[in-house]
Amino acid sequence: EVLEQREQGITEEIVRMQTKVALQGVSEEEMKSIIIAYEPVWAIGTGKTATADQADEVCGQIRKVLAELYSEAVAEATTIQYGGFMKPSNAKELLEKVHVDGGLIGGAALKAADFAGIIDAAK
Repeated sequence: EVLEQREQGITEEIVRMQTKVALQGVSEEEMKSIIIAYEPVWAIGTGKTATADQADEVCGQIRKVLAELYSEAVAEATTIQYGGFMKPSNAKELLEKVHVDGGLIGGAALKAADFAGIIDAAK
């Protein structure tokens, strides 16, 4: 979602629609090989990041849509990653959340020390 949509309180509606459209025609069997990443548009290239609670909430909403489209088993088995500017300073908190299964690492992977910090946070 874009920042305006988050501020309007329609994140859940937007994410629900995007998830359904993205998975149109994808079978339950094919879901076994799919990883989903949530990356808010407003975080791309801005240095801004969702709070851990915001990321967990949206990843949970995605999981809820998966349960509706497929089953609880598919929803629980699907890896959902957060991709909105994960860095050493926020990785631990993000990765401790129930619905955040991992991180889609971008710019932080370009600096070995930053990437190592994220790996350490995941331990």
